[in-house]
Amino acid sequence: MNKTQLIAHISKDSEITKAQAKRFYDAFVATITKQLYESEIVQLTGFGTFSINYRPERQGRNPKTGQPITIEASLIPTFKPGKALKDICSK
Repeated sequence: MNKTQLIAHISKDSEITKAQAKRFYDAFVATITKQLYESEIVQLTGFGTFSINYRPERQGRNPKTGQPITIEASLIPTFKPGKALKDICSK
């Protein structure tokens, strides 16, 4: 499923226009993105948790030359599915 298909499903299931569903989707994504940028955790009960994790500096290899390189530390967004979502997907 892609963004357009998701918006169509939201529109149909909620009995709203596609334009309204797109505004909802855009606001939802923007809100989660803003909260993660501010290092906040977004916990949606029954669905899962979005958070930011710190990945420390580490050693890697340049795939072309095989030379060792240092990969900088970074913050990465993560998603951990909730129990209810795991249960539904495992059936």
